[in-house]
Amino acid sequence: MIAGRPPAVLAAAGFAVFAWGATPAVTRFAVGGVDPLTVGLLRTLLAALVIAPVLALRRTPRPVSGGDRTLLAISAIGGFVVFPLLFTLGQGRTTATHGALILAALPVLTGAIAALAERVAPSPFWWLGAAVAMAGEAGLIGIRDTPAGAATSLAGDLLVALACVGAAAGYVAGGRLARRIGTWPTTLWGLALGGLVAAPALAVVPLPSAAGPAEWSAIAYLAAISSIAAYAAWYWALSRGGIARVGALQFLQPLVGVALAVAWLAEPLTPSLAVAATAIVAGVVLCRR
Repeated sequence: MIAGRPPAVLAAAGFAVFAWGATPAVTRFAVGGVDPLTVGLLRTLLAALVIAPVLALRRTPRPVSGGDRTLLAISAIGGFVVFPLLFTLGQGRTTATHGALILAALPVLTGAIAALAERVAPSPFWWLGAAVAMAGEAGLIGIRDTPAGAATSLAGDLLVALACVGAAAGYVAGGRLARRIGTWPTTLWGLALGGLVAAPALAVVPLPSAAGPAEWSAIAYLAAISSIAAYAAWYWALSRGGIARVGALQFLQPLVGVALAVAWLAEPLTPSLAVAATAIVAGVVLCRR
């Protein structure tokens, strides 16, 4: 358990972490045959289309107060617009292993934003673990020993890092809103609003006319699993297990991503990646004490 939290909280958070851990490899695969901007937009738009009938056929609770609507806007724009677009653009310019390890910033950013929003500081061990994990990430971005055959760029890494900022803000806002209106309403309305914001951009990006079944399957995974199922499970866990403490589990997410990138995409595991992964594991141990 997570500091006395029920096993269901750990299971829901673990599912979300695994699903998102696979996202860098799946995204990298998708952008190999489809324009990255198109993939990022379709990820949100297809998810919004999937949940539209649910919103139309059932009375889903919606935010009514100004504060709740603000939380919904932050959650939708940060998690369903900023993150998928910047992350997909970044993954088009860097490897899945880099993308997966840069996502290690999410627990740190989530906990820090939560501490500011709720005026409750995480424990000293959490901050120590966060510092260790972030040191590994800084080394990953600063020391570039990736072989020439594996395309990486500083711009791609920084785009992924900026995407993490948007996701962290969305997580905190979504977790707080889920306490008031519920997990599924938060996810469904967030996706719907994110789809409305992203829809106009689809008119000016190329459609994936050359995409095959594999690329469409990857985009479907990003829409249905990464953008719906994982978000619902994550918001539910955040609302019941505590944003900062449950957020620490995201230190495991990059390890899932690295394993899939190496095993599926045959990306090399270089010394800097190994050091970064080791720092992340050490951060997990410290944060969970």
